[in-house]
Amino acid sequence: LWAGAALIGSVEPDLLALLPAPVPVSRVLRGGVAGWQVEGDVTASLAQVALALQGAGLAHTWRDEQLAVNDEHGNRLGTVERAVVRPLGITTYAVHLAATAPDGRHWVQQRSLSKPNDPGLWDTLMGGMVPASDTLEQALERETWEEAGLRMDELSALAWGGRIATRRPAGDGQDAGYVVEHIDWFRCVLADGVVPANRDGEVEQFALLEQGRVRDEIARGKFTLEAALVLAAAGS
Repeated sequence: LWAGAALIGSVEPDLLALLPAPVPVSRVLRGGVAGWQVEGDVTASLAQVALALQGAGLAHTWRDEQLAVNDEHGNRLGTVERAVVRPLGITTYAVHLAATAPDGRHWVQQRSLSKPNDPGLWDTLMGGMVPASDTLEQALERETWEEAGLRMDELSALAWGGRIATRRPAGDGQDAGYVVEHIDWFRCVLADGVVPANRDGEVEQFALLEQGRVRDEIARGKFTLEAALVLAAAGS
């Protein structure tokens, strides 16, 4: 999927041809590679594509949340509804917070059983996408409050840990498409007596797990892939 000369996504060959309504994209062959070209303004055109995908039952849960659409160098070209980034294989950006107690145990959350993605799996203390309206720091602060009920001044030894890139098929049915994501992760310590409390209804429970238990649960597939990667990078 191209916008101008920029590669912005990856789609199944006939996905956009299946849409019942005309959308502002066209088939192209560039350097021997077949693909689709977004015509006109990126944001406006992708908004039409998103509505068509939703109407065809090919969009994920509609969030009314715009995510950035960047070129390969990270330059923003426009925005797109979050519900269609996976079907279009558009690169997303996420932030995760790996937290420990002073004794080295890990604070983790169990995702709500009603979440459309990875329900009931263990996750880092906080993890969420970075919307187009937020900087990385703003997303970290907002998501930490919404998911864990914690303010930045309650996080000790807060530090950026690094960036992890993931690229894989997204799944079947409504989840069909590709996950292409850059995860910026942070580490911190929650002092004794500082206990997370969910605010947005998307967390089933929080728990303090020993490092060995975290490793065992990761090996058993009980953590999300993203959390497993972050915790591995954090030395769990």
